[in-house]
Amino acid sequence: MAIKINYLKKTGIDTNANLILFSNEKFNINNLRKYLSNNEFSYISDLLKTCDLKKNLFVFEVNSKKKIVLISIKKNLKTSDIENLGAEFHSRIDYSKNSEYFINSDSIISDHKNLLGYFLHGLKLKSYKFNKYKSKKDTTTISINVIGSKNMPSNMSQIKFKALEEGTFYARDLVSEPGNVLHPDEYAKRINSLKKDGLKVTIYDQKKLKKLGMNALLGVGQGSIRGSYLVIMEWNGAKNNSRPLAFVGKGVCFDTGGYSLKPAKFMEDMTYDMAGSATVVGLMKSLALRKAKINAVGVVGLVENMVSGNAQRPGDIVKSYSGKTIEVLNTDAEGRLVLADALTFTEKKFKPKFIIDLATLTGAIIVCLGSEYAGLFSNDDKLSKQIYNAGEKVEEKVWRMPLHKNYDKLMNSKNADMQNINYVGGAGSTTAAQFLQRFILNKTPWAHLDIAGMAFSKYGGALNSGGATGFGVRLLNQLIEENYE
Repeated sequence: MAIKINYLKKTGIDTNANLILFSNEKFNINNLRKYLSNNEFSYISDLLKTCDLKKNLFVFEVNSKKKIVLISIKKNLKTSDIENLGAEFHSRIDYSKNSEYFINSDSIISDHKNLLGYFLHGLKLKSYKFNKYKSKKDTTTISINVIGSKNMPSNMSQIKFKALEEGTFYARDLVSEPGNVLHPDEYAKRINSLKKDGLKVTIYDQKKLKKLGMNALLGVGQGSIRGSYLVIMEWNGAKNNSRPLAFVGKGVCFDTGGYSLKPAKFMEDMTYDMAGSATVVGLMKSLALRKAKINAVGVVGLVENMVSGNAQRPGDIVKSYSGKTIEVLNTDAEGRLVLADALTFTEKKFKPKFIIDLATLTGAIIVCLGSEYAGLFSNDDKLSKQIYNAGEKVEEKVWRMPLHKNYDKLMNSKNADMQNINYVGGAGSTTAAQFLQRFILNKTPWAHLDIAGMAFSKYGGALNSGGATGFGVRLLNQLIEENYE
C-alpha cells in the first residue's frame, strides 16, 4: 500500500470523486455548501444532528461510489494535533482497493499557518509499513489530490516535509532490517551510499580504529566475524565555517549481550539496538535533502556484540580513545563503550557547538518512563530546554533525569579508571549517563538521549503503525530549525 500526494492545478473534479473537507469545531458546514450537491448537503446536515460532535472526523458514504470525509478544525490546534488528524484519517481509509481523494484547499478556514502541510505530513508518517520481506506485496495505491488556490503548502514546506518523511522512513527501515542483513559491513555500505544526497561520508574500519586507539569500541565487536566501524557524515550547509552541530549514535546491529548473555526471550528484538545510529543517519539524510543552512556532523559506531572464542570477557580492561581505562564487568553494558570512543573522537576532531548522543542504552529507562518519554541527561541547561521544547512541539517527548558527581562512586573501579556497570544497584540509566559524561573532556555542551523505550513500538503510536518509530529525527530537526538556522 502506498500513499501518493499530488498537487494539481485543476479546480473541477468528478461529481463522484471522494472529498476531504474541513469544518469548524462545531461541524458547521454552511461554508462548504459550494463543494457539495444539494442532496449531499442535506444528507450530511441531517446525519450530523445525530453524531457525537466531540469527535474529530466523520466519513459519510453518500452513495456506492463516493465518500465525503469531514474533519473538524478546533481552535488553538498545535501542529502535532494537526498531524494527528492526518494520522487519524489514515486509519479510516479503506485499503482494500485503489482509490483517490480530493482536498480543496480553499475549504480550509483556519489561522494556523500551513495546516494542510502538517495534515498531509501526519498522514504520510502514519502510512509507513515495512513489508520488504513479504512474498505477497500490497500494491494498493491511495492518491490524495490537492486542488485549490488558497492555503496550499509552499514549495519550501513541501520539500521540508518530504525530507523529514524520507529521513524518518530511512531510520525506520534501518531499524526494521534483520540482523543477518544489516550487519556492520552492510550498514557502513548503506551510509556510504548517502553521498548521492550531498553528504560527505568517511568510514574508519578496524585497522584505522586500532591505529587511533578506539579499544573500547573495538572490544565490543571483537567476537563477531563482521567488521567494526566508525562512520562520519558531514553536511556543510552554512555559508561560513561555523562549528558544526554534532550527533552521535549507538549502532549495535545485534546485541546478544556477549558472555553476559541476554535471556533468549525477546532477544530477537535486539536487532533494534542500533536505533540511536539510525536516528542520526535519518537526520543527516533529512538535512541534506532539505539543504539545511547549518553545518552538522553525524558520527555512528557500528558493531555486533556476539559470543565467540574471541569475544570480550567479563573482567577485561580496555584503554579508550580518551586514554581512560575501563574494566568491562558486564559485556551487555556495551553501548556505552561504543559511545565513549565516539564521543571523545567527535569532540576532539570537530570541536562542535554541542554534542547530542542517542542510544537504546538501558532497560532501566523503560522502567522509569515507559514508552512515553525518552530519558534526557545533560551537562547544559540551555541545550536541555531547547531539546525539551522541540520534543513537545513534535510529540517526541523527553524528560530530564539527574546527573551528579555523587553517582561517580558507583562507576569507579578498583582495577581501572572506571567500570562499565553499577553492580551496587539502582539508578541504572543515570549511572550509564554519568559514565558517558566522563568522555566529554572539554566541557562541550552535551546531551544524552536514552531512547530504549521509544525506538520500537509493538502497539503503534499516533504517527506510526507499530514497529520502528524513527524517534528523534523530527525532534532533532525541530531543535535545529528553531534554534540554529
